[in-house]
Amino acid sequence: MDEILSQAEIEALLASLTGEGEPAEATEGAMAPSPVAAVEARPAGKADGRAIAYEVYDFRRPDKLSKDQMRTLQMLHETFARLLASSLTTHLRVSAHVDLVSVEQIPYDEYTRSLTSSIINVFSIPPLAGQALLEIEFSVVLSMIDRRLGGPGNMVKSNLVLTEIEQALTESIVTQALKDLKAAWEGVAKFNPRHERMETQAQFIQIVPPNDVVVSILFEVKVGDLRGAMSLCIPYMLLKPISSKLSAQRWFSSTVKGGISKDAQAVIRQLQTTHVTCVCRLGNASMSVRELLNLRVGDTVPLGRRCTEEVDLLLGDRVKFRGKPGRAGRKVALHINRTASDDDAADRA
Repeated sequence: MDEILSQAEIEALLASLTGEGEPAEATEGAMAPSPVAAVEARPAGKADGRAIAYEVYDFRRPDKLSKDQMRTLQMLHETFARLLASSLTTHLRVSAHVDLVSVEQIPYDEYTRSLTSSIINVFSIPPLAGQALLEIEFSVVLSMIDRRLGGPGNMVKSNLVLTEIEQALTESIVTQALKDLKAAWEGVAKFNPRHERMETQAQFIQIVPPNDVVVSILFEVKVGDLRGAMSLCIPYMLLKPISSKLSAQRWFSSTVKGGISKDAQAVIRQLQTTHVTCVCRLGNASMSVRELLNLRVGDTVPLGRRCTEEVDLLLGDRVKFRGKPGRAGRKVALHINRTASDDDAADRA
């Protein structure tokens, strides 16, 4: 007589088959392990055959910003990378690329310890209280300076010391980068970044306590054939007043509701004074080339349209309006009756 397994025994056997149990190897003449043994052999940390969900949390690196806010920061600085690449290409007269590599939350001390051979620029972001950092690798800065002075972009210095002229040129590059940063952030918050000072040693810069959380944004910069790194360090305490705005949905809605920019208004004004050719099409006629060549003054060509029907007014090759032909004083005119629908325009065009 066959033995009928209970529900608990069936679940234990299924668990052992899917790898959750530790089935023993079957040998000739040996008995199969009992379902009870399979249940007792389940690893610790599981209940009823299901894994307990948990998430590793590092108390030394607490997450202050949510995933949605981090995604918004990523989108903002992807825009900043595109704007900066365009600006560098224009000013250096060479192909430049800036790519966003990563956006992460780390302690400030960990960020500073990762900096080597860099030009570190401290800037403020009024009306937000606090300071942030823009760090560029020394080799990238020297290559940009060489190209600004008409050179091929070679790095010729071995020490981390800039002359006064090189400092002025570096500051002009940083100022342009801050303008692009302001433009990228315009949809979230309006601020005016201001360059404060320049350092080459990270230990001389302490914008926040070592254990405070900062947002580290890493970029890869390519100027000509030279590649290097650039990064932004924005303290969480600086972003805290506007953290509620760091939402992708709110950012897109504010961008739509932000109104028309000055450049867009100038384009609209220019378009409003642009002349457009309008054609009134009275009808269509089909004839052979012989009939066309034999046309003489006084001949009548039927247009396939009744005199009481509306005629088309075309803008370019698209039917936009319909109306009745007539006269305005001594001139031939068209009285517009209605706007042509897309379906009618497709049929008539």
